[in-house]
Amino acid sequence: MDFKKTNASQSIITRDIRRFDGQTGNLYEAISIISKRANQISTELKEELTSKLQEFGSNNDNLEEIFENREQIEVSKFYEKLPKPSLIAVQEFLDEKIYYKNPAKTAE
Repeated sequence: MDFKKTNASQSIITRDIRRFDGQTGNLYEAISIISKRANQISTELKEELTSKLQEFGSNNDNLEEIFENREQIEVSKFYEKLPKPSLIAVQEFLDEKIYYKNPAKTAE
């Protein structure tokens, strides 16, 4: 999933909670699905950011050689401007882009 091209809002907005229980029939189940997806997104973003920042890492551990790396700062700023993982997960849920199943319901 390319989180850089998401249409999720950058800030918090008021939402109608009746839209959340439409897919699952249960508001708490919907919130659980959204929270698990937000954790997945957060982990993916963190791994991606860490791998990009490791490219700029130096092998020398010398405190006297502290310098500013413009590319590293730009990468960090870009990831700071992305919407929060919870907002991306909410938008994915409302757009019905999240696949989920409830084992308790499928076993019946």
